[in-house]
Amino acid sequence: MENSKVFKMPFASVYPHYITKAEKKGRTKEEVDTIIYWLTGYTPETLEQILDNKTDFETFFAEAPDLNPNVSKIKGVICGYRVEEIEDKLMQKIRYLDKLIDELARGKAMEKILRT
Repeated sequence: MENSKVFKMPFASVYPHYITKAEKKGRTKEEVDTIIYWLTGYTPETLEQILDNKTDFETFFAEAPDLNPNVSKIKGVICGYRVEEIEDKLMQKIRYLDKLIDELARGKAMEKILRT
């Protein structure tokens, strides 16, 4: 799928997949939400609005209140790409989120996922 289609995809269409992936491995929706809040600075209320409004990924990240300064500590491979080497900044942010959810599903401790 080309990037422009991914960028225009509603975040709400992917969000349930993040939760399913986590829950299949014994993790929770609350942990998924905590990761989203940590990465973007959104609150439970603003995340709910994003889901209700079917906000696309491009807008989701463009309007993120406070991208966490520790995102530079997110390293590794997701979907065959090293996240720290992805040149398209929006795609990199999407892959950061994918990587964090992946770490959650693999059983990594929240303190390590949130780079604390």
